[in-house]
Amino acid sequence: MSRLFIGAAALALVAAPAFAKDPEIKPAAIEAHMTFLASDALKGREAGSPEYEIAAEYVASRFMGWGLKPIGEDGTYFQDVTLRSTARDLDGAQIRICKKRRCKLKVPSEAIPAASALRTESEAEAEVVFVGYGISAPELGYDDYEGLDVEGKIVAYVNGYPSDVIPSDLGAHLSGGGTVAKTAQDKGAIGSIFLWSPTMEARFPFERFAASATRPQMTWVGPDGQADVSAPKMQASAALSQDAAAELFEGTEQSFADIVASLEAGEHPKGFALGKTATIKQASKSEDIVSRNVMAVLEGSDPTLKDEYVVLTAHLDHIGLSQTVDGDNINNGAMDNAAGVATMLEAAHAFVHSGKRPKRSIIFLAVTAEEKGLLGAEYWTNNPTVPIENVVANVNLDMPVLLYDFQDVVAFGAERSSLGPIAERAAKKLGVTLSPDPMPEQNLFVRSDHYRFVQKGIPSVFLMTGFAGDGQQVWGEFFAKHYHKPSDEVTNPILWEAGAKFAKINYLIANEIANASERPSWNEGDFFGDLYGADR
Repeated sequence: MSRLFIGAAALALVAAPAFAKDPEIKPAAIEAHMTFLASDALKGREAGSPEYEIAAEYVASRFMGWGLKPIGEDGTYFQDVTLRSTARDLDGAQIRICKKRRCKLKVPSEAIPAASALRTESEAEAEVVFVGYGISAPELGYDDYEGLDVEGKIVAYVNGYPSDVIPSDLGAHLSGGGTVAKTAQDKGAIGSIFLWSPTMEARFPFERFAASATRPQMTWVGPDGQADVSAPKMQASAALSQDAAAELFEGTEQSFADIVASLEAGEHPKGFALGKTATIKQASKSEDIVSRNVMAVLEGSDPTLKDEYVVLTAHLDHIGLSQTVDGDNINNGAMDNAAGVATMLEAAHAFVHSGKRPKRSIIFLAVTAEEKGLLGAEYWTNNPTVPIENVVANVNLDMPVLLYDFQDVVAFGAERSSLGPIAERAAKKLGVTLSPDPMPEQNLFVRSDHYRFVQKGIPSVFLMTGFAGDGQQVWGEFFAKHYHKPSDEVTNPILWEAGAKFAKINYLIANEIANASERPSWNEGDFFGDLYGADR
């Protein structure tokens, strides 16, 4: 039975005149989409919530009204994504470090074992080896594991990467929790301990982490019923406070204070065996929920190239309800990411009504659970509804800040593939320049859905509105006052014309990719191209 939901805004757009030859993008259409998607009625569109499902039906109704072909499961516009929500059971969690002094650490004030989406209970008991940042990248001239034997051991590591050797976007990838865990597993470790350094404490106090220790985390579950976990053979892991880390290193060849001092001096950490045994016991509680990706395709006009696909993505979810701030607890997510969905929808509308189909097919994909870890995009790239080898590029639309008339854009990933010049040409047609990343410390290249396509070897680009003119000030104010807060609403002074311009740039990028004689390619020697794209 159909669950199609069509609201007043949807009906108004269905009734609008169609098939204009000029793919003009109207600011009023951006406003209509955002006003509906960021309304209080949708309660922040948290993945798996009934209100998210209403938003999904709204997007599907747009696709249907414009005559786009469903490309989801069973001839629908939808793909079910099972999400596993897993929380720590602190009553059953424990960590012990034994030598001379007391063994058992206090949970959660001193130590917090992780939760497992695979096991309700698990345990790792082994000798501990310090492995610096836990990064192994010999191709970049850096390897924390060089000379260390961690087979059957528990590795201990600090967060970060050597910024004098590894650029920020590569460092963000290599120092991410999933990558560090997989590296440890591949080296033979059975468990891990994350050491809370002063740098980490300044960013996120351990006391605050302890207060949220029972908050659930999510991953996706495949059709085979197995949860996606980056290092499934790792038996247990935990995080230690600074005081507990100091106790772990007490009596070893270096104190934790020595390690911290060397890191603060810019030195690379040197790994060593601690000569101590740790026991980590995990206990977890899990619950599965279902949310949906929404997708449609505009079939290409070329008899051969129509079997290749350019995918435009935007995440439909936001963070739902939170603690009340100034009488409001609904995180409406106007910029994040009703704006991205609205601009993707209007790019789709432009393709449909341009009067000429591109040579390659275009997929429009609204994904769930980006806020939970890019899960909807990761699910689709692992369970694609078209052959993944036929996906030639991804253009991702996430949180354009439409509060000013932007004069430049930042195209994350542009310098890594042939998509860079395409993005620059598209922007230039509208009098917009292409700028380098003004916030490399934010590691945005690995923090949005395009990254899941990169991990499948697919050249990808993700645009944000830039810092030229008033951009830096407006961005700073948005992040300080509205990002992931109830005040991210359509009542803010949004420039709908900026939304139309942003949508047009992304339309032009996708259109050039779709009509090019050659599919996009990674630049020679690019780290991500070599890592993920070698087999494409």
